Amino acid sequence: MTPHDYKVISIQGEYATLRDIDSGDELFISLFLLPDGTDIGTQLHYEDLTYEITG
Repeated sequence: MTPHDYKVISIQGEYATLRDIDSGDELFISLFLLPDGTDIGTQLHYEDLTYEITG
């Protein structure tokens, strides 16, 4: 799977909406799958089925 970079644009309950920085596509995902400390404005890198905070 291709690596992607995302920015968290909203959090609603236990779910976050991520925006792909390159394409602008949005993804609705459970906070359970994201690293601790993820908040609105957090930048994430996705690769090898893992999200990591980059900014």
